[in-house]
Amino acid sequence: MQPQPKFHFTPEEYLALERRAETKSEYWNGQIYALAGASESHVLIITNVVSALATQVKGRPCKVYSHDMRVKVSAAGLYTYPDVIVVCGEARFEDRHRDTLLNPLVLIEALSSSTAVYDRGAKFEFYRSLESLSDYLLVAQDEPKIDHYTRQSADRWLLSTYRGLDATVPIPAIDCALPLADVYDKIDWTEAEPEAVSLRVLRERAVEYGPHPGDPIQAGRLPPAPAP
Repeated sequence: MQPQPKFHFTPEEYLALERRAETKSEYWNGQIYALAGASESHVLIITNVVSALATQVKGRPCKVYSHDMRVKVSAAGLYTYPDVIVVCGEARFEDRHRDTLLNPLVLIEALSSSTAVYDRGAKFEFYRSLESLSDYLLVAQDEPKIDHYTRQSADRWLLSTYRGLDATVPIPAIDCALPLADVYDKIDWTEAEPEAVSLRVLRERAVEYGPHPGDPIQAGRLPPAPAP
């Protein structure tokens, strides 16, 4: 008898697999989701943001991590890899491996066609359950634009949108600022990936990787594919 494929994993099983894997995956609700590769624009934006913030927090008790640091959102049962993380004070980790952060102060995601719906919707909902989180920034790839959510109270967030290379995003929680000219340095706008994504791409992704918690297909917000 052939062994049956395993469709449900415990967090411990996921972490054991992830620490041996060559590529990164998210974990949510017992399922493991492979993460797609990033475009050049995505990589440049992350590099620029990390560089800008790391320079500003130098000499202060704050650390800036890139997308190789995993974050656990306990209330949602989610393990994920934000593009940029800032933590101030003592960084708390899940275990002795120190590769799964529990208390991010600022989270930043660079949007792409495959993640924009998730990053704006379900993922932000998951992140909001992090008591330590004060700021959430979404950086567009197809235009100089950053959406900045700041926590006002436990259940209330304020959205501020910054557009154009002359704009600067203040982040008072870490006493930093992000000039969009620095964030988008060396970005080739002719090659930048649009945030919008077609229904066909979403359906193909769901078939290839399985439904993701943030996909409109999973949430029942997309119509079924037409019959061939």
